[in-house]
Amino acid sequence: MNPRYRFSLINRRQVLKGLFGAGLSVGTGACFSTEESRSSQPSNPVVLENQKEGTRDWMLKTTGIDPSTRYRCPWIEGYCSQTRYRAGDKLQVKVSTRPASEFLLDIYRLGYYAGKGGRHMGLWGPFNGRSQDDPAADAKRRLDCQWETSFEYHIPEDWVSGVYLVKLTSLKEGFQSYAIFILRDDREADFMFQCSDHTWQAYNRWPDQFSLYDNGQTEWYWGGGIEVCFNRPYGKYCQILDAPLSTGSGEFLLWEFPTAFWMESLGYDVTYVSNQDTHSDEPGLHRCKSFLSVGHDEYWTLQMYRNVQQAIKQGTHAAFLSGNAVCGKIHLQRDRQGNPDRVMERIGVFGPPGGTREFNSMSKLIHEPPYASELMGAQSTGPVTGGADWICRKPDHWVFDGTEMSMGDAIPGLVGWEWHGDPEDIKGLEILASGKTQSAPGILNGGEYTSTIYQAPKGNWVFNAATIWWGDGLSEPPGYVRPSVYTSPEGPDTRLQRITRNLFDRMKS
Repeated sequence: MNPRYRFSLINRRQVLKGLFGAGLSVGTGACFSTEESRSSQPSNPVVLENQKEGTRDWMLKTTGIDPSTRYRCPWIEGYCSQTRYRAGDKLQVKVSTRPASEFLLDIYRLGYYAGKGGRHMGLWGPFNGRSQDDPAADAKRRLDCQWETSFEYHIPEDWVSGVYLVKLTSLKEGFQSYAIFILRDDREADFMFQCSDHTWQAYNRWPDQFSLYDNGQTEWYWGGGIEVCFNRPYGKYCQILDAPLSTGSGEFLLWEFPTAFWMESLGYDVTYVSNQDTHSDEPGLHRCKSFLSVGHDEYWTLQMYRNVQQAIKQGTHAAFLSGNAVCGKIHLQRDRQGNPDRVMERIGVFGPPGGTREFNSMSKLIHEPPYASELMGAQSTGPVTGGADWICRKPDHWVFDGTEMSMGDAIPGLVGWEWHGDPEDIKGLEILASGKTQSAPGILNGGEYTSTIYQAPKGNWVFNAATIWWGDGLSEPPGYVRPSVYTSPEGPDTRLQRITRNLFDRMKS
């Protein structure tokens, strides 16, 4: 094996011993953070799920990237046939091993689980793996893998909605990577946690430079005419930090898991959906009291916008615990086999011309209403990237109850690396936090973020955190890598946790 490849071998005998000795066990070890949360809804599925035995074995122990590709783990990689499933659906995982190797497959649900972050749902294998063909790129650089299914499994009816990792382990080389899927349900709940999987795929460079941002001439292209397909593995994350656990898992562990981990630690009644559920299931948005956009939620279809707008009009609360959200407008279409919503192309911007101080080629995209600020209260604006402290501007607002924050008090480094500003002229809209952004400590870059809140006509609330890094102030799950670019957040902050509790208490009441 080439010594340039970084890895640590797994002992094959130990892995096989684990295969034949593994079993699922249920315990009562989950421990919630407050008596209030533990007793508020003792029978909701999240509370019951987190009382089961957790493990940290969901984390990859042996990762490696072929340096000639920069993002790919060719020894073992895979993807699921859908972005999301329901209980009872047939899960299909398509796996390639290069060179051919036997492999094992574990499935884990991510959550709190007494701080361990995941629960083992099962171990399967060993399977005979083989090298599956890389697809040829079409005129729009679309890569649509036609891999054979390596593993099929009918998802049990008792599996709880959440984000699930499929951990793949090559027995020949010892490398590991993930595939990822979302399990949704149709029940009523207090909170609907929308995963930002459109954005995960937009930035996915598998196998080397084939993302929505590469037109074959530049690595950071912002125009149209490029397509990406969900029929391929997720490569290792390509931007602001080194995150080995992103190999195959998109961006969930980077920006979204801290919020999910914190919510499940407190027993919030939460159910999970994909961006594609928001796109295709408008009635489903009305089954929950509150809609949550989390992390880096950049890419939306016009139908997603209209569906969330209608839900808000009919009384659903919305919290955009995200930055750069509802910015890129995409069109979804079928893959080569006719499966819907498996291919996406950037076609426009949810903002006015020049509103983002356009990156190269972005001005060629259509800029037309509706704009993101009309939905969220603020939107992506120039210069889009940067960092700042999250500075209190309205300490008497109920959002700050119990925080003891005064005018000008700050949560250090929380704003980044993309944010929202340019607040909309909405009746009753209030700016909760604002400040100037910087390109490096002490060097301003001309931007100004605004965190906003307004009350919709039905009395429901719409909150805008104005940062991708909101979850950093809530929790620090196992495997989490703290970002540091433009500025550096400082991790869980009791004031931010209280702000979020205050918000969620209003939204679920």
